[in-house]
Amino acid sequence: MKSKPMWQPRASLETLRLRALLMQRLRSFFAGHDVLEVETPVLSRAATVDPQIDSFSSRLPGGDERWLQTSPEFAMKRLLAAGSGPIFQIARVFRVDESGRFHNPEFTMLEWYRPGFDHHRLIDECEALLAALGGPASCARLSYRDAFAHYAGIDPFLASLTELETRCAQAIGPLPSIEGADAEPSAARDFLLDLLMSHVVGPQLGRDRPEFLIDFPASQAALAKVRRDVEPPVAERFELFWQGIELANGFHELTDAAEQQRRFEADQARRASRGQPVPPYDPHLIAALEHGLPPCAGVAVGLDRLLMLLLGLPHIGDGLAFDDERA
Repeated sequence: MKSKPMWQPRASLETLRLRALLMQRLRSFFAGHDVLEVETPVLSRAATVDPQIDSFSSRLPGGDERWLQTSPEFAMKRLLAAGSGPIFQIARVFRVDESGRFHNPEFTMLEWYRPGFDHHRLIDECEALLAALGGPASCARLSYRDAFAHYAGIDPFLASLTELETRCAQAIGPLPSIEGADAEPSAARDFLLDLLMSHVVGPQLGRDRPEFLIDFPASQAALAKVRRDVEPPVAERFELFWQGIELANGFHELTDAAEQQRRFEADQARRASRGQPVPPYDPHLIAALEHGLPPCAGVAVGLDRLLMLLLGLPHIGDGLAFDDERA
């Protein structure tokens, strides 16, 4: 079939109409659940310092640097601390070096927060949202530990670094270098677990129906609380997979300002040890947490991937008017 001229949209007009309908249904769902739609800045003086995510930056004429958001999370938490109540946002977000079948550097993220919810209750609402959008009526749930045992044949909490390296080599061949591993054994461990998740475990999740992965290692808590009354401790976090594709990442949100600052600084140190850019973390978020973030849970959903799966599209770009290649 002859390809379209580059000036034309990649997605068909019918797909774009269905995309618009998806947005209408999202807004209708949240209106029916009394969740307020908000907008926050796309350009910020701070950025994520997560070592796994790189931000686009821009300099103003005076030389000041600004960062395009990789998620609206920090600004939305500031709204929560100011008393907004439950909120959602359909946001344009940007991440460096993400382009392919399941990635586009600029994409659309749905993010919402529920004061008074823990991550299990938010999983229930995610499930209800999927059903309202025409997805499956119910989802499976599986612990991180059980997923690794079943699909990778290894215990992610008890396996030694050597055992993890061996399993990774068996699964994907020669391993890439682990930057900063000598100084950070825990970083090396998480690096290997991430490889197994990407290449072995994740692609098997949600094959029959969407599947929530829960109880992550505490070292992968990111911005989530850690449950310490179990052994080993686990992060109160979840991810949603469907047909082997990650769709969502959710947390029972960390509300401790000092712990959040410690995690930000640790991430900055890790980025520095790897030779990555080290952007500033958001001091306004720390101030908001000090003021008081209500107990809450939040989740981010990749809407372009969700549309791709709902419509059976072969490539994420097939759901976009103009993907990275045509931008």
